Amino acid sequence: MLQIKKFAFNAFQVNTVLLFDETKECVIIDAACYDDYERKQLVEFIKENELKPVRLINTHCHVDHILGINFASDYYKIGLEIHKAGEAFLDNAVSHGMSFGFNIEEPVKPVSFLKDGDVISFGNTKLNILYTPGHADGSICIYAEKEKLIVVGDVLFHGSIGRTDLPTGNFEVLKESIHNKLFVLEDDVRVIAGHGPDTTIGFEKQNNPFVGLRA
Repeated sequence: MLQIKKFAFNAFQVNTVLLFDETKECVIIDAACYDDYERKQLVEFIKENELKPVRLINTHCHVDHILGINFASDYYKIGLEIHKAGEAFLDNAVSHGMSFGFNIEEPVKPVSFLKDGDVISFGNTKLNILYTPGHADGSICIYAEKEKLIVVGDVLFHGSIGRTDLPTGNFEVLKESIHNKLFVLEDDVRVIAGHGPDTTIGFEKQNNPFVGLRA
């Protein structure tokens, strides 16, 4: 059975998500741990639960979501996987980080690129990759169809959506991504956002003031 652990890391309270199942294999999504205390939290949970990280994936590559990728990649000897369109954010991450007060090293390079329609696996679990730009180029959502769970990064929030005023952001593109990729899912699919609390597809369809079907 798929299990989930969330950590709210760094000053932007990014939800770093661990997905794991009965095999103890584990996927780390949006490793955002910035300081030693946050890294220790991640390591201790994985150790205490005897997990084996086998994939390191980012929903997108805004600097607040990548602050822990170097640590996670090095500590667990796993390569970073992203959508190709997000690579430019990695190239500019050091300067962007400084503008937000983060002192970071050059990010690790991706070992593979994920694209819309890919089905990836770990343990006994399969994950579907949905390409959902609009908040940022390279934004993907990670959908566990059988378990009715989707990790959406900053595409959709409880009662809100990701910002579209940042580079490569576009409200109409984001709205299209949400309507065509997310709102076609079943209403009871649990949505784990990149910041803040969980929600469901059904709740956002009916209540989201920006992209809900009543908006």
